[in-house]
Amino acid sequence: MKENQVVVTGLGAVTPVGIGIKDFWEGLINGRNGVGRVTHFDVTDFRSKLAAEVKNFHAEEWIDKKSAERMDRFTQFAFAASKMAMEDSGLDSFSFDSSRAGVIIGSGIGGSQTIENGHSIISNRGPRGLNPFFVCKLLINMAACTVSIKYGLKGPLSALSVACSTGTNAIGDAFRIIQRGDADIMLAGSSEACITPMAYGGFCATRSMSQNECPEKASRPFDKNRDGFIMGEGAGIIVLENLKHALNRNAKIYAKVVGYGNTADAYHLTAPDPEGDGMVRVMQAAIKDADMETQEIEYINAHGTSTVLNDKCESQAIMKVFGNHTKMLKISSIKSMIGHLMAAAGSVEFVSTVMSVYTGKLPPTINYEEPDPECPLDYVTNGVESVNINTAMSNSFGFGGGNACLIIKKWVKINKNS
Repeated sequence: MKENQVVVTGLGAVTPVGIGIKDFWEGLINGRNGVGRVTHFDVTDFRSKLAAEVKNFHAEEWIDKKSAERMDRFTQFAFAASKMAMEDSGLDSFSFDSSRAGVIIGSGIGGSQTIENGHSIISNRGPRGLNPFFVCKLLINMAACTVSIKYGLKGPLSALSVACSTGTNAIGDAFRIIQRGDADIMLAGSSEACITPMAYGGFCATRSMSQNECPEKASRPFDKNRDGFIMGEGAGIIVLENLKHALNRNAKIYAKVVGYGNTADAYHLTAPDPEGDGMVRVMQAAIKDADMETQEIEYINAHGTSTVLNDKCESQAIMKVFGNHTKMLKISSIKSMIGHLMAAAGSVEFVSTVMSVYTGKLPPTINYEEPDPECPLDYVTNGVESVNINTAMSNSFGFGGGNACLIIKKWVKINKNS
């Protein structure tokens, strides 16, 4: 039986460089730096001082006040991004079969702010001081459930947590659901809001975050002098749709999703396999799933965390997969601008990848000054590049050894039945 084709028809993003697709995309192509000193709490005694915070997010602009009070910040982000994606797709005003529309929204930590506030309350006032909605606010699945309830989506419902690859896994799993015919519409993505004392301090303790206190020097993927990632926050939500369903309602189509890969390093809790084995296999799996040749990939939105190990391993893995074609690839890491959005990274970077294919613009890797001989690829570093991209890849790799990869193709109307 022929598999159903899957397309992207709606995009939503809450990020450190812009809220909404227009502001987010303008921020990226203009090389806007979303990194600054942490303002959510006092970082005087913390090893790291910088983060990529979402600025000017006002929950009441997206959610009624009573509902917003019952949501953690990560759920608020996901709800807002989902509303953007639904409006962008036109599905918010279109009648569809709700039993064939579902949601997969993941998070790495979930209600981090709620957990820390709850600990303070129980320490100072005892258990009776906890709010009845405490549990609902902290659970990772509440973002997906809240969106499902808002739009009456009664199809598949899930919430993933696979560290930094969560968003890519969520979109990939939603792609599979539509592909095999179990749904016509899926909202998919991820959200994270863990710039809180315990979570931030915990990552400081891993010594994987940059200790650079200059915002213009801290997040510098693939640069020889990189010294760690910058924690960020935000959400990316995508509307995926069965191609026939999208065409029948004359939907705007951004791109086709054609391949997905998912592998494990099975190596270490925090460090990637030094040989890049899992990274190599996940890219190969996505290419095979797309029934493509490596030479067809033109652009990679890299995981590019700005850590010494990840950037080296990812660069080496790309060379192993693409061989002589490597020199033809354009590569960029938007983490240079938005920081590492943790579980939200993959979905926000997928939105960026879709926009690159849709607009023909490749966002830069800012703050890149000195090449690293161990990362010898063609990174986009001198401002936005305008290139007609037909096929692109988005990579995500996470703590624990999870790897995920998605491949998309440009949507061409004259080939809409191919």
